[in-house]
Amino acid sequence: MGDNRDYAAYKQRLARILTLYVVGLCVVLGLMAWAERNGLSRHWLGPIFLFSTVMIYAAIGIYGRTTDPEEYYVAGRRIPPMYNGMAAAADWMSAASFISLAGGLYLQGFSGSATHPGGLAYVLGWTGGFCLVALLVAPYLRQLGLYTVPDYFAARYGGRWPRLIAAFSAMLCSFTYVVAQIYGIGLIASRLTGVQFEIGILLGLGGVLLCSFLGGMRAITWTQVAQYVILLLAFLIPVSWLAYKQLGNPLAPLVYGKQLQKITEIEKTLMDSPAEKQVQAEYKRRAAEYQARLSDIEGSLQRERAAAQQRIRQLKAQNADSAHIVAANRELAALPRTETGARELWTRAMHESHERAKPLGGLLPHGQAFAGDPDGTPEQQELFDLSRRNYLALIFCLMVGTAGLPHLLTRFYTTPTVAEARSSVGWALFFIALLYLSVPALAVLVKYEVMQSLVGSSFDALPSWILQWGKVDASLISVSDVNGDGIVQFGEIRLGADIIMLATPEIGGMPYVVSGLVAAGGLAAALSTADGLLLTISNAMVRDVYSQEISHHVTPEQRVILSKFALLAVALVAAMVASLKPADILPLVSASFSLAASAFVPAMVLGIFWKGATRAGAVAGMLSGLGITIYYMLVNSPTIRAFLKLSPDPQLWFGIVPLSAGVFGVAAGFAVAFIVSLLTLRAD
Repeated sequence: MGDNRDYAAYKQRLARILTLYVVGLCVVLGLMAWAERNGLSRHWLGPIFLFSTVMIYAAIGIYGRTTDPEEYYVAGRRIPPMYNGMAAAADWMSAASFISLAGGLYLQGFSGSATHPGGLAYVLGWTGGFCLVALLVAPYLRQLGLYTVPDYFAARYGGRWPRLIAAFSAMLCSFTYVVAQIYGIGLIASRLTGVQFEIGILLGLGGVLLCSFLGGMRAITWTQVAQYVILLLAFLIPVSWLAYKQLGNPLAPLVYGKQLQKITEIEKTLMDSPAEKQVQAEYKRRAAEYQARLSDIEGSLQRERAAAQQRIRQLKAQNADSAHIVAANRELAALPRTETGARELWTRAMHESHERAKPLGGLLPHGQAFAGDPDGTPEQQELFDLSRRNYLALIFCLMVGTAGLPHLLTRFYTTPTVAEARSSVGWALFFIALLYLSVPALAVLVKYEVMQSLVGSSFDALPSWILQWGKVDASLISVSDVNGDGIVQFGEIRLGADIIMLATPEIGGMPYVVSGLVAAGGLAAALSTADGLLLTISNAMVRDVYSQEISHHVTPEQRVILSKFALLAVALVAAMVASLKPADILPLVSASFSLAASAFVPAMVLGIFWKGATRAGAVAGMLSGLGITIYYMLVNSPTIRAFLKLSPDPQLWFGIVPLSAGVFGVAAGFAVAFIVSLLTLRAD
């Protein structure tokens, strides 16, 4: 009885703290809005949002600092379900969900295409994955009272190899995931403060380290609760604002269907527009030009260099402005240095030009179910089948990957009981649904805003946010007068998925304080996930590899200290990789789900529900599933194919794109684990 009363009092105290935090946050937002209306410069608003939110997280991290192993690894196993659900939701939302998901829907429509599946697949796959976590995994893992996912494989199968393979897989999929988060952190920090992208990464990384380095899971949990509140407000305020502005009703998920109908009508008009067809013709010409270059790469490179050098000589001979000479020198320096680099660059440019030569700048009609036509020509029927197949494959990988992500599963070790672990999954679903229901609405409302306010405007009157975002990263946004008529056409606008959500306040003409809030929300989403991922990687390195394979005499307190330094080292390496901008956020995160699904889920689920699963079966299943997934991703990577001088066209199995390689990995993992277990059942 005493324990129950203490636990109830503990939850009441937490509720008071959360209420005060939410009220204080709303008051601060009101004060910032008032200050902006009274002349506070946006050059101050951005840094204020960045540093004030990071300081909140840092204060929680410092307050929650600990060297106690139980507190550091699993927050003392005393997190109530609702708060664990909030922390799991923040951990889950990540930069992909907050920053890129609405952008994916904007670019791909509801179902995506045969080559770019997505849209609602992300919403359905990620949300449905929590049902698998609740039914198949979380309660059983919590019942064992472990610390990490590799601990489960060691406890269930015994021996060193299940733990080692699980630890390596945890590091691989978590590192892929964390690079995407740190990329998002750099994107936001550089936009808010105006510093270079690489410096923005380091600024945001300081907030990550202050939380996870000092207090482990204890500090991370309460930091993530605070971050969830910020990202919830940051998402719902702009989408509600846009819905009220366009439709007079702030309940965006209930009313955005009206704008979808209008977008469908606008799309039909754009497809018949002569100006849009001029843009398409120019992109067809550029695609043909790149194709001609690829037929003679060495000669094309020499001609390009000679032309660039001649242009520089002419400018100098004419005593041209130094800015033009500098620009010409940059063009010369930007030319590929090797044939391999030229092949990769021009192949990518050719494919992009081919895509943008299609109607609507290569975007599918937003409300279209799937690409192609089930009742059309054989080519259209095949395209429809491929589009539907990739859509379902992506949903499968995201759902199963959710059930295998180590940093998410570790979250359910922190509840007091098995029943509360299951309950916290339900709370996590509720808190995620609050945002996910609004994501499709945001994509539609932003697309309507772009079509109404930007398309048809003059290039002489482009809004300032286009130039400002272009300075952060030129790949995020491009608006160029392709057909030379001085008017913005829809096909001349290229927006990256990572910009849609962050630029929504500026696209919708909202006060800059909302832009600062959205950026702070994106930062909260990226930081919350990065915290959990870095902790997972460092724990796998120290608990599951170093202390088990290298030094068996490390005390629990020493393991905690070593985990902190490992976390710092991994964070710096991840920041270095993220500074190279290896890919957009959404593809990187999707790849990590395929890796997690194929590496963990077959052996984990068989181990939970089938007593006949053996150590040899688990090892064989994990290696085969992970190996097939990695092979399929690498062999179809444009960079790898260009380096190996292979055909630029990927060699797909059943038309499945590489992001969904987990389809093959999971199937192979289950089959191999089952067969090998049957063959070795008596021996084990």
